[in-house]
Amino acid sequence: MNLKIKDIIKCTNGILLTGNENFECVDFSKDTRTIKSGDTYIGIKGEKFDGNLFWEDALNKGASTVIINKIDIPKDKINKYSNKNIIQVNDTKKALLQIATAKRNLYKDLIVVGVTGSVGKTSTKDIIASVLSQKYTTLKTEGNNNNDIGLPFTILRLKDEQVAVIEMGMNHLGEISVLTKVAKPTISVITNIGTSHIGNLGSRENILKAKLEILEGMEKTNLVINNDNDLLHNWYIENKDKLNIHTFGINEISNCMANNIIKNENASTFECNIDGMKFEETVPIGGDVFILNALCASLIGNILNLSNEEIQKGISTIELTKKRMEIIKLNNGVTLINDSYNASFESIKASLEYLSNTNANRKIAVLGDIFELGEFAEEMHKKVGKEVANNNIDLLFVIGENSKYIVEEAINNGMNEQNIYYAKNKEDLIQKLKKEMSDGDCILFKASNGMKLFDIVEKLKQEI
Repeated sequence: MNLKIKDIIKCTNGILLTGNENFECVDFSKDTRTIKSGDTYIGIKGEKFDGNLFWEDALNKGASTVIINKIDIPKDKINKYSNKNIIQVNDTKKALLQIATAKRNLYKDLIVVGVTGSVGKTSTKDIIASVLSQKYTTLKTEGNNNNDIGLPFTILRLKDEQVAVIEMGMNHLGEISVLTKVAKPTISVITNIGTSHIGNLGSRENILKAKLEILEGMEKTNLVINNDNDLLHNWYIENKDKLNIHTFGINEISNCMANNIIKNENASTFECNIDGMKFEETVPIGGDVFILNALCASLIGNILNLSNEEIQKGISTIELTKKRMEIIKLNNGVTLINDSYNASFESIKASLEYLSNTNANRKIAVLGDIFELGEFAEEMHKKVGKEVANNNIDLLFVIGENSKYIVEEAINNGMNEQNIYYAKNKEDLIQKLKKEMSDGDCILFKASNGMKLFDIVEKLKQEI
């Protein structure tokens, strides 16, 4: 089910400068570096460069079609590519959403699972996709391409899948509203409501409001929520008689629960109870967060008629996106936990608890700033510092402007100042780590994506 040039012109109100209206567009790209023969290239203007200016490069590298903003193109160049398709639109970012919506509308029987939440969207998406792929052909969001560019390009990858697991992120109110109207979820998931982007939204209540926008794209409400989360639990109590809501949790009575939990460093085993139906599950990653993720995926699997065996297999064979609880063994006997892609107070708390429960000789945390906290920055970083002390972290390495608050509160809560290292920059941090680390250590890396702690992880992998 592919869009034709004429479909794209219709939904975008675009102009075909040259080409064939009946040509089918199969694969879409925004990167001329990875363009393949026959691709449709969409020029996107970013902060650092304007993709619209690379349209000719895309055609020369094999693209059959380019969709670009209304820039001046000499007539002789149009004639040069008369065997290609050149479409001009008023705004390629807006056109991308329109094209993805048209593509989604072709798939009437597609089951779409939309996933949002403050923490754990990507890992939850990975686990849901692992479960559902045991029964259905499944497409999922790559990495965390969950914004107004990543989500439509995910939809445009649809081929013959029966299920799509689509991640949706936001920084402000109104953003998920746009995304959900493109994806049109059959089932929606809210993993939790925390403090991510609280500097932009002002309160956790507004974060809840933003996440609930996911319902706007649904024909019928079919929502799966984490009942252990305080705001979601309260919202559920208020709305359970009005909306179709499914719950999962460890502590609150829910449709899907974990009983008889046995926790190990690298796995958890428990009895999964879905409305009285019980079976054993093993999650091959430690920590309560991944038990909750597994419960969410199990509940969705049950809703979509998977057998217990199919659910069990999907849970036990999950593969997480890189930089999310990625375990790396160095040649010197040191274990790295690369959880560096992004951070909030809640996700750092969970990662520190995981680190604390490892069997490492020394538990070492490398922490950096959390972004988009606004006036809450000092408070949230101090809460992180308290968690460092409460989890008995042996050594703390910090980097970033607001990490001083982490240090301050860690010391206030009993951590020895001599076990804390403040790095001036990434190179300084690398040298301090290389000098200090020894066989049997476990080192956690966690900060907002902009801190790029994953660069340090890569450097250590290369040099040790």
